[in-house]
Amino acid sequence: MLPGTVWFVGAGPGDPELITVKGRALLERAGAVLFAGSLVDATVARYAPPEAEIADSKSMTLEEIGQWLVSRAQRHHTVVRLQTGDPTLYGALTEMTRLLDGAGIPWRVVPGVSSAFAAAAAAGVSLTLPEVTQTVILTRTAGRTPMPEGEALAALAAHRTTVCLFLSITHTRAIEAAFLSAGWSPESPVLVVHKATWPEEQVVRTTLANLSASCRAAKIATQAMIILSPVLATEGAVSLPRSRLYDPKFTHRFRRATPPEVS
Repeated sequence: MLPGTVWFVGAGPGDPELITVKGRALLERAGAVLFAGSLVDATVARYAPPEAEIADSKSMTLEEIGQWLVSRAQRHHTVVRLQTGDPTLYGALTEMTRLLDGAGIPWRVVPGVSSAFAAAAAAGVSLTLPEVTQTVILTRTAGRTPMPEGEALAALAAHRTTVCLFLSITHTRAIEAAFLSAGWSPESPVLVVHKATWPEEQVVRTTLANLSASCRAAKIATQAMIILSPVLATEGAVSLPRSRLYDPKFTHRFRRATPPEVS
């Protein structure tokens, strides 16, 4: 008997309805589901069949996760490893798939909505804006997991682009210091979104100088996305640079530019 396939499925940021159509279909026919802690259990409860083998990985080591996935793939055609957000971001995907490769178990990946994009959506902001910034950096602060050489937060902040900080809410003082040292103004606007798309979602708008104080006041200490961006400073602006795609003076393959009016 050939082994089944292990599917690494992104559950999205929290709202069970934000899982992709493909991810939901895989859950609905899964023989076994291993989900990542309390963050995605609502998605499992809503879509997984009642007869499926279901387990929570929050107390498992990497080796135990690998053993569970291998053993279930030997019994079921479809096994789902359900992860928060997108499996390719901070999800130990490479480590787990190497274990499956070693056991001869086929695997595939289904992307999910990242909390970075969910946080921006919750606040109603864009992460890019023409002539302001066209670059988004997804990163984190150094903690028990050190940052590779060249990826110190101050060095990334020096690019003065949009920066989305994962897994960093307990390091707000370090964030303040890094961005200030990179030349950002203390009055630079900062967005903090706690549990984006969850019923208890919080959106906090603050400044770089007040980041730590604002998070303490809002009692946000876990599960938060921190976004710093020059785009945030344009909120409420009377006029903004226009996108060339929709500018009547811009020609592209679907539309000719509108000739200027002759006075």
